[in-house]
Amino acid sequence: MTGAVDTLFPLLLREWKESWVQATNSPGELKCKVEQAWGDGFASGEDMIAAMDKAGVASVFATDLLAWSYTRQQRFALDMTTRIHELSQRYPGRVYGLADYDPLHIRASLDKLECDVKERGFKGVYIHIYGYDIGLDHRKMYPLYALCEHLGVTVTMQIGHVLEAMPSEHGRPMQLDRIACDFPDLRMVGTHTGYPWVDEALAVTMKWPNVYLSTSAWLPKYIAPAFLNFMKGRTGSTKIMFGTNGLSWQRYLSDFDKLGIAPDRAQQILAGNARRVFGLDDDQEGAA
Repeated sequence: MTGAVDTLFPLLLREWKESWVQATNSPGELKCKVEQAWGDGFASGEDMIAAMDKAGVASVFATDLLAWSYTRQQRFALDMTTRIHELSQRYPGRVYGLADYDPLHIRASLDKLECDVKERGFKGVYIHIYGYDIGLDHRKMYPLYALCEHLGVTVTMQIGHVLEAMPSEHGRPMQLDRIACDFPDLRMVGTHTGYPWVDEALAVTMKWPNVYLSTSAWLPKYIAPAFLNFMKGRTGSTKIMFGTNGLSWQRYLSDFDKLGIAPDRAQQILAGNARRVFGLDDDQEGAA
């Protein structure tokens, strides 16, 4: 199909990719296996859009992936906020921004987030919690959730294990249960399928109407059977979103077509759920 919406895409321009590789080559770090699938990165925004067109991807949610080094206690890669904003302006409807959050600098980070949403038009936030050595339900995260609930924007967060040199325990999916108790109107998307705690991720998602899951970073043939069965079902097909975390769009969508998901449900997973949860159709109606 065409018109897929990639809900988690690190902005793989070449300068960002090179900065990430430099960080993972530092002493004490691990080389993330997903990094090997990213290739050389795109030379320009035009090249990225051309690759999207070739694969049948309508839109991407781009993040600069604020990952914090657990070993070195510094940011991993370049801050791409300005570049994401530039691309979203140049390619409206094709590139949407996901802001970041730094729990070590709460006030400044909240100010930046509000600017990203209100002035730059970013559609939500992406959290990579592990290097900060705190959990997703830690008190330092609650100001973020309160502001996002107030602004009506979606919080996307990596859950499950992490492939960098960071403690995976902080990504246990069950933490979303506590967050949903305290912020019942906050829309949350847990990425990376929650593996190896897939059952936890599914349990929280089935319990709360405002909690969703993303397939990002897992090619379809590697997705856990329980996750896949849920995704194929009537309820699950309204709660799961397509995301790549930078994996090949063409390969991913080709493999997805082989899963045997009913066409109407596949359409929801690949595009419809993201458009609804992130309010993309609202934007189109407002512009009409």
